[in-house]
Amino acid sequence: MMTKRKFLLTAVCSTLLLFGCGQKSGEQAAQSTASGASAAAVADDSNPIKVGVLHSLSGTMAISESALKDTVLMLIDEQNAKGGVLGRKIEPVVVDPASNWPLFAEKARELLAKDKVVATFGNWTSVSRKSVLPVFEELNGILFYPVQWEGQESSKNIFYTGATPNQQAIPAVDYLLDQGVTRFALLGTDYVYPRTTNKILEAYLKSKGIPESDIMVNYTPFGHSDWQSIVADVKKFGAGGNAAVVSTINGDANVPFYKELANQSVSPEQIPVIAFSVGEQELSGIDTKPLVGHLAAWNYFESIDTPANEAFIKSWKDFKKDNNAVTNDPMEATYIGFNMWVKAVEKAGTTDSDAVQQALIGVEVPNLTGGTAKMLANHMITKPVFIGEIQDNGQFDVVWRTEGEVDGQAWSPLLPESANLIADWSAGVNCGAYDKTTQKCTAGTQ
Repeated sequence: MMTKRKFLLTAVCSTLLLFGCGQKSGEQAAQSTASGASAAAVADDSNPIKVGVLHSLSGTMAISESALKDTVLMLIDEQNAKGGVLGRKIEPVVVDPASNWPLFAEKARELLAKDKVVATFGNWTSVSRKSVLPVFEELNGILFYPVQWEGQESSKNIFYTGATPNQQAIPAVDYLLDQGVTRFALLGTDYVYPRTTNKILEAYLKSKGIPESDIMVNYTPFGHSDWQSIVADVKKFGAGGNAAVVSTINGDANVPFYKELANQSVSPEQIPVIAFSVGEQELSGIDTKPLVGHLAAWNYFESIDTPANEAFIKSWKDFKKDNNAVTNDPMEATYIGFNMWVKAVEKAGTTDSDAVQQALIGVEVPNLTGGTAKMLANHMITKPVFIGEIQDNGQFDVVWRTEGEVDGQAWSPLLPESANLIADWSAGVNCGAYDKTTQKCTAGTQ
């Protein structure tokens, strides 16, 4: 029988206030920081351990994020069945930021300051992560971020279990180059992740001898639905052959994009699309015919045959009470992050934020594809990379993979402004942006 949960619904502060209900004095801010940092210390040991679940359950990103909320709930149920953590049950606090980026910050503040959660699992888009980052840093919370992203950041308070560009975008472009592609259309949704990722990809392509004239870049708003002219431009751009689309289009805009490709008879044999935000969850419940043969780059696919993945898939279908329920890459990243948190709490012997942050560095847990995920000192993890071809059943046939795990890079060496930077949150360096040349911390100390 499914464990009965008590969901805590939090109220929303005024939408006029981005980071909370009014400006705080220095003394009040210090009190808030202290309450966030030591929530575990003041909690009764007999009380449940509260964790936040910060995912959009409505709006344009609900198509992707709703499954991650359920993934956290399933993992909590499973851990509670084992006795919880440190002998205490885990209690989820679920909120809906509704694909509204400022609302993410308000909800994060409520989770930390009001609900006293000791860790939060959440966010999808980089703009939402950027929105909550100062809140987690101010209140010394812990956020596990499970989605592919652009890098160029490392926070003491965020643990990034999704892919950085060198763990997804760069290998995808390498694969296309090996297939003879010489012209690249970089299409993305207009926000931080696509713009920064494409900036890195442009630099990488040019380093590989691709001229700027053979690189097309286009951005569209969230939820964009009229793709006729853009697809026509792509078709014209690729008319000479050896062209491909590298897609950082996010959310429900993917559905009309692929439909328009089919409407204009743009086949994967002519101009293949390799996507970074289209997975099994996005393909479920839609007509996959327009997508068959196109590609996606991820660090996990449901179709990968390992005992751990088989068990995870079964647990998910049982939890959803739906034999057609699918798994995907950000779900595996959530699984990895949750298990790392549990292991770090047990290692530290406490849920205190500072202690858990330090305990997380170096933690290793099995991934679902037969390897091991390790939390690095830069707060990124090790991940394998897979290229999959979309099948008519909404699954992926893996056509390429790395030989082993790839270390995530916080800062891209391809961009001049970050070429000399690394992140290292271990005790000796304790810096999110350390300049190897000057041997100074330029930003990100705590």
